[in-house]
Amino acid sequence: MFKAGDYLVLLALCALLLAAFLQLGRHAGAASSVIVRQNGTETVRLPLRLNRLHVARGPLGLTEIEIHNGQARIRRDPSPRQYCVQQGWLRHSGDIAVCLPNRVSIELAGADLAHDSLAY
Repeated sequence: MFKAGDYLVLLALCALLLAAFLQLGRHAGAASSVIVRQNGTETVRLPLRLNRLHVARGPLGLTEIEIHNGQARIRRDPSPRQYCVQQGWLRHSGDIAVCLPNRVSIELAGADLAHDSLAY
């Protein structure tokens, strides 16, 4: 049924698919700052090299943003379901956590941005 050349073509296609998957699936570069947005407007850009706690005010109350060891997270938020808190630590450029009910979001920024599904 299959000949030797068919197996070589199939093997080459598998290798090409694996290489493409590894190239597209890699993470973006290191982030250097965190952008804090309220109501979609950038309010402050904080460096990730300094450990600190920042508080952003939204319509439901205060959102605590923690920066520690070059990463950031939403530490506390008054939103009912806590999705942005459950997002955990953001480490790579392009990572985002959004607290929709409180209209606060953070995004890591750096030299390289990660590709997402909308970029293809």
